[in-house]
Amino acid sequence: MSTATATWLADVLGVPSLEEGATLTVRGQELVVRDGIPRMRQLLSDDQAETTEMFGFKWTQEDTFTRPEALELMRGWLESRYGRVADAPWWGEYGGRPLVLDAGCGAGVSGLEVFGPLGDRVRYLGADLTPAVDVARRRFADRGLDAAFLQADLTRLPLAPGSVDVIFSEGVLHHTDSTEGALKAVAPLLRPGGRILFYVYRRKSLIREFTDDAIRAQLQEMTPEEAWTALEPLTKLGIALGELGVEIDVPEDIDVLGIEAGRVDLQRLFYYDVFKAYYDPAMTFGEMHHINFDWYAPKNAFRQTEDEVRRWCGEAGLDVEHEHIHRSGITIIATKR
Repeated sequence: MSTATATWLADVLGVPSLEEGATLTVRGQELVVRDGIPRMRQLLSDDQAETTEMFGFKWTQEDTFTRPEALELMRGWLESRYGRVADAPWWGEYGGRPLVLDAGCGAGVSGLEVFGPLGDRVRYLGADLTPAVDVARRRFADRGLDAAFLQADLTRLPLAPGSVDVIFSEGVLHHTDSTEGALKAVAPLLRPGGRILFYVYRRKSLIREFTDDAIRAQLQEMTPEEAWTALEPLTKLGIALGELGVEIDVPEDIDVLGIEAGRVDLQRLFYYDVFKAYYDPAMTFGEMHHINFDWYAPKNAFRQTEDEVRRWCGEAGLDVEHEHIHRSGITIIATKR
């Protein structure tokens, strides 16, 4: 982190400086500066601590998400839902160098793809509970991008209300103790007219919901390394189903199971309606396994309906201006009233 970035982060936090080893109390949160990153000391709930441990492990498996081809696929997935954010016309509403908060930045994979093209035209602040912030900082630096980071709970960030121009939270709010609570915790940080861009899991069909919870419950008794290994046969089965290239006809809607009629690839039928086992022939085994682990390993992984998400936005003072509903999840861009 450059001196200039340390200065604006200190200003955002409302402290004189960010000296290495300093202990700071910011808006009721105790932080310690270690390796240039302010880090929260307060303990988490048991469920959130477990989720943090799993994700902390996942983001150390860098060979499963850093291949250029995999990043290109990720970029395409993001742009299909949000559009090309760097080219959005609304950046002009925020003046010079708006503050962008990546709430749950992980290793900075999505943040780099979405905001990297903006370079130093924004002040990027990545916040994550896990040590993945250290990975993210290095990856931003490798791209020649200066950014600031916090290791902190996104539901209790030490930021002033109305201090942020844009919040980005890609696939994170549902990994807290409450998706609704997390959304309503970060929304007040936006200034009036500020925007939030987020993606949350959508509720699936009956068997898929049951299977997801049953597998997730088993993994809670394992270490992250054990859970990673336990899921490998599932990933292999997903690949085997995908490589069959077989389509079947579901003759009519099965309302009692939430399965829709139509012609469908057998792997996709299993994927959406029985159990998640990702398949993409353009990906390596490790990359597909990373996606499956991301889904099953964290204890906190809530699913919601689009009506719930719309209601929560309204209650948080957010006006939805763009939504993308996919079988996997719900993508929202909303403005703060």
